[in-house]
Formats: sequence, C-alpha cells, structure tokens
Amino acid sequence: MMIYRALGALLQYPTAELAGSAGDIAALVEAERALSKSARATIGRLASKLLLDDPLASQEAYVGLFDRSRSLSLHLFEHIHGESRDRGQAMVNLAAHYEANGYSIDANELPDYLPLFLEFLSLVEPREAAELLSDVVHILAAIRVRLERRRSDYAGVFKALEELAARKPDRATVESLLQHDKSLEEEAAELDKEWEEAPAFDGAPDGGCAVARDTLNRMAELAVAPRPPEPDRTEHDHG
Repeated sequence: MMIYRALGALLQYPTAELAGSAGDIAALVEAERALSKSARATIGRLASKLLLDDPLASQEAYVGLFDRSRSLSLHLFEHIHGESRDRGQAMVNLAAHYEANGYSIDANELPDYLPLFLEFLSLVEPREAAELLSDVVHILAAIRVRLERRRSDYAGVFKALEELAARKPDRATVESLLQHDKSLEEEAAELDKEWEEAPAFDGAPDGGCAVARDTLNRMAELAVAPRPPEPDRTEHDHG
C-alpha cells in the first residue's frame, strides 16, 4: 500500500523537494480512502503547512521536535532500548527481516528509522503490514499524544498510522509511556548535557515500559535464517 510510503515521506526532514510534493502526497492519501475522513483532513493540513510555510521555519520546527527530543524520536528502538547495546542487536534483527523479504537498505539510515520502516511496510502484503505496525502502535500513540500537546500538525501522521494498525493501542500501556514525560526544553537541556559529558562508550539505561518493549522486540526478533555465505571465487580468479 502506497499510503505507508506517503506517510513516511511526510515524516522526513522538510526539504524544498518535499514541500513541492506535499500536495501530491495528500492527494494520494485522499485517493486511497484507507483512512477516516478526519484522519485524511489532518494529513491535508500538514501537507498544506509544508507547502505554504517558510522552509526555514518548517525545518527549525522539525528539528526542535524530532531531533531535540527523545520522547519524539523517529527511531523506534530508542523508545525501548535507549542507547543500550540491546538496541544494536534489535536493529541487526530488523535489518535481517528486511533482507529476508528482499528489501536491501541502501539509505544512510538505521533500520529502526520510522520512515524507512514505513517504506518497508509498503512493500509487503497489507495484512502483514498491519500486523507489524501493531507491534509498535503503543509507541506511535504515545508520540501522537505528545505532538497533540504541542499542537503540532505532525500528530496527524501518527493518528493515521494508528488507524492502519491491525490492533489498537492499549490505553494503560500508552499512559505508562507518557507518565515520565518532560518538556521539550528539559529534554533538549539533558541531551546537551549528555553530549558534553557522557563517556564515548557509556550506554544509556534501558528505557520504555515492559509491554511496549515486548511488542517491539517481537517485531524485531522475528526468526530469520542467515543467508549462506557466497562461495570463495579466489581460485577461479587466479585460475
């Protein structure tokens, strides 16, 4: 379903190219009719804002939300593992799942980057995509609430993703993710402090609630058989 790729595109850094295609993205979402009327309307508002707003203002707002706040991070495993070593293994497993389905990552992005994950969902069967999306729906719902509190139009993308998931988020699980939230200013100050003072190899403590961690791990740790090594062609090269 192309709607996954369209929603992922709206979560990319707002370049001039993205702003120029925002109208087409909104038209695609409208044409597919996979979302409710209210969800389609919120996507339309975001697309119009990207198209009409000053590009520098759009970019500054984007960085302030997604790059300067861990609670709004677009890297899914950061909500579960923080910067611990477990996150690295989870990403290896997720990348292996992509490759097992014939999808090779050629972008300079980590496997848990949400727009990349959504592009992958656009390539698999709709039922599988909805199931995989359900495994992270609690995280997506928590991000939506945080964006709504900041009156950000980006909340509409997360509302749309909740509608596309096979299962809806459990309210108690979402509330557990939100209960220790800090302001954007507090989060930015903490990030600045960590960048200045943290040792290079010191991992962050494991984060997130247990239920959300279990659901995302289930997605990331799908059993994927490793690909066999390619045969050694050294003899043929010199023969």
